[in-house]
Amino acid sequence: MIVGIDPGLSGAIALYDGVNGTLEVHDMPVVEMLRNGKKKREVVAALVADLVAGRGITAAYLERVGAMPGQGVTSMFSLGRSVGIIEGVLGAYEIPVTIVPPRTWQKALDVRDGKDGARERAMALFPQHSAQFKRVKDDGRADATLIAFYGHKHGVNA
Repeated sequence: MIVGIDPGLSGAIALYDGVNGTLEVHDMPVVEMLRNGKKKREVVAALVADLVAGRGITAAYLERVGAMPGQGVTSMFSLGRSVGIIEGVLGAYEIPVTIVPPRTWQKALDVRDGKDGARERAMALFPQHSAQFKRVKDDGRADATLIAFYGHKHGVNA
């Protein structure tokens, strides 16, 4: 079992068993909290743990994230916090983590450019799960799925 993770608050966690061909995709588990009078979304470590505990995961592939033009300090800190929570949970379960730059997995899987490229490729590779990728906001699900598939096909144990 390989886990692929798009770590953003609108990201997802995909569990892919390449032996049996099974796929589970979960939106990133977040809660909305009130902080300094403002609503803020946060990744919940306990819910991430629920998704990975006891699943026989042999490796995790986590998308490398970085600052994008126009992105504020607060949103970058939030993204870094989310990555830290995810890495902490995976570390607690002794799941080895490989950080994968987006261009690496996209090129390896022939993902076309554009926001919908990952959704299109995920639907082509997993037609039985295409309903999970049909909405524009399902790009995080598609990314996580493709990252897991990349890990299965190109990872150290492939």
